[in-house]
Amino acid sequence: MVKYKILIKASAVKELNKIPKKDLQRITVKIQKLSDDPRPQGCEKLSGQERYRIRQGNYRIVYSIEDLVLTIYIIKIGHRKDIYK
Repeated sequence: MVKYKILIKASAVKELNKIPKKDLQRITVKIQKLSDDPRPQGCEKLSGQERYRIRQGNYRIVYSIEDLVLTIYIIKIGHRKDIYK
């Protein structure tokens, strides 16, 4: 199976640094699994955008997929109460 390359925006890296360590490990594992399956069970396409989101506990990971170049762009990572603002 083909693996996708994962690129994380600088703003998303800053958001990652603010997440508590106990949640951070689970989130990084979830992001790494996207390289094997960019549309895992439970992911949802955001309406009106070419973006997807997956859940990890109280946190959401918003990303876009470029199938032609096999790349996933992590756009936002944050708590569910703040992520869509």
